[in-house]
Amino acid sequence: MKQQLERILQSVQKPARYIGGEYNEIIKDKAKVNLRFAFCFPDTYEIGMSNLGLHILYGALNDVPDVWCERAFAPWGDMEEEMRRSGVPLYALESGDPISSFDIIGFSLGYEMAYTNVLNMLDLADIPIRAADRKELLPIVFAGGTSCVNPEPMSDFFDLFAIGEGEELDLDIVNLLKIAKSEGWDKQQFLAEAAKIPGVYVPSLYDVSYNEDGTLNSVLAIEDAPKVVTKRIIEDLESSYFPSKTIVPSTEIVHDRVSLELFRGCIRGCRFCQAGYVYRPVRRRSPDFLLKKAKEALSDSGYEEITLSSLSTSDYKGLNELCDNLIDWCEPRKVSLSLPSLRADNFSMELMAKVQKVRRSGLTFAPEAGSQRLRDVINKNVREEELLESCRVAFEGGWNSLKLYFMLGLPTETDEDVLAIGELVNKVLDTWRTHAKNRSRGVRIHVSTSCFVPKPHTPFQWESQIEMEEYSRRVKLLRDNMKSRSISYSWHEPDVSFVEAVLSRGDRRVGRAIEEAWRMGGKLDSWSEYFSFDRWTSAFDKCGLDMRFYACRERKTDEILPWDIVSVGVSKSYLESEKKNAYDGIITPDCREMCTGCGADALLLRGKCDE
Repeated sequence: MKQQLERILQSVQKPARYIGGEYNEIIKDKAKVNLRFAFCFPDTYEIGMSNLGLHILYGALNDVPDVWCERAFAPWGDMEEEMRRSGVPLYALESGDPISSFDIIGFSLGYEMAYTNVLNMLDLADIPIRAADRKELLPIVFAGGTSCVNPEPMSDFFDLFAIGEGEELDLDIVNLLKIAKSEGWDKQQFLAEAAKIPGVYVPSLYDVSYNEDGTLNSVLAIEDAPKVVTKRIIEDLESSYFPSKTIVPSTEIVHDRVSLELFRGCIRGCRFCQAGYVYRPVRRRSPDFLLKKAKEALSDSGYEEITLSSLSTSDYKGLNELCDNLIDWCEPRKVSLSLPSLRADNFSMELMAKVQKVRRSGLTFAPEAGSQRLRDVINKNVREEELLESCRVAFEGGWNSLKLYFMLGLPTETDEDVLAIGELVNKVLDTWRTHAKNRSRGVRIHVSTSCFVPKPHTPFQWESQIEMEEYSRRVKLLRDNMKSRSISYSWHEPDVSFVEAVLSRGDRRVGRAIEEAWRMGGKLDSWSEYFSFDRWTSAFDKCGLDMRFYACRERKTDEILPWDIVSVGVSKSYLESEKKNAYDGIITPDCREMCTGCGADALLLRGKCDE
């Protein structure tokens, strides 16, 4: 196969995506390995190698002496075409071996628009795409990641799902498979035992029935499968694996730098934010631990940039201490420090002045909504005066570029709320005119809007998504009310968000449409070059499924939802109370002010969140 690869790589763009051999990749002696694990990321190399979770799990699995974890990514269209023409199956970068020869194949699912890539990668590996067609024990094909909090749309294709954080859970699955191999179990015996592992969902061990109106009637566990699968978490982050050595890509990737994860979870409780709920409870790493890991990773990799990563970085207790110590180490070595995920209500010019000593990065805030009324609805506890004050501080500090993110189509949104976005942006522009340190340089305010997607396990999981035509009307309304040349406006296309809503809230029947879309040529759907809305609508039509039933239908709170089979620790009654608070305009305080009893702390042995 090596000669074939050498030949076809001359015909594709970015061949470095497909050759491996990077600094810090892990090579093991196959004769000393008991189990081989193919970590499959269903997107391009540039996207997958920017994913911190990949590096964490890759290192954690390879820390086990008799396990060898290798990587595979979705090839771009030109490479896939050459591979199929030459009969080259999907292979792992480290060894070059076909992933069909591996014991276990794990997919990371973080975005619903990658679902067709999963089927395409399995097919390219010459592995049957449906779990029911894979009769033998090996390979076991499973998935983990945020999208698995609703596993049902992809349940036809995976033997099992790992629900929650994978550092320990993946190893539990691997250890069970070692036993199954050594004792000669069949696949059904393995799956029945795997279902006993906390955090494992085995779709084939559940019977699903529907009502005449298409809603779910029941999801019943058979044999000894749990009625509800509760996600796994890492309680003590400092004792869990975190990489000091990371693979250094041999080609440019999206986030080409060291990433330092400060904490998991979020104290804020924005009602639209799935990550804020499914990653609860909050658990943090100490500044001393993080400083040690940062120095090790930077020294080993030679990177000249490090980013502090979390859902809301500026909420980390000890941030000033950590940044001071990092800057003392980074500045003489010309290493820049970046802080994404800043909030407008706790922006610190002092902190930003420190971290911009080596290289100044852009500044981004996400008010999400233009009016205070709507920010209260979504529990985005940022007031207009706080945003404008943060902008004043930034402009006085020399910034002349700012990105502002908003959503359109949020529950209860009116035209007045849409116009309020334009009014707020104009106030930001006026703030620059009044307080800019150097007005001769001009200012660029980049405004971006996305279409609200109601996600599982959030207070808005019962809401409907607005129609695509209505989203486009609101985009035009906003665009027509932001006339300044200093303001640039971009928006996400509504058809992609519509399909995302369908896939994120789908039931098992949606799997037929995903397969049909793939058979019609669907792949790389998160890329505009490959996405086809007509293909998706044709696939659902052919399967007799109404896409609007999943995306644009408001659910009753007593309806059985496809994702009720999974618990992320936050109680359904709490989500329902948060939905009521949204419509009443009641703000829920963040976790530092008071515990509001979401239920996530029950996942902790000590029963108390870090915040």
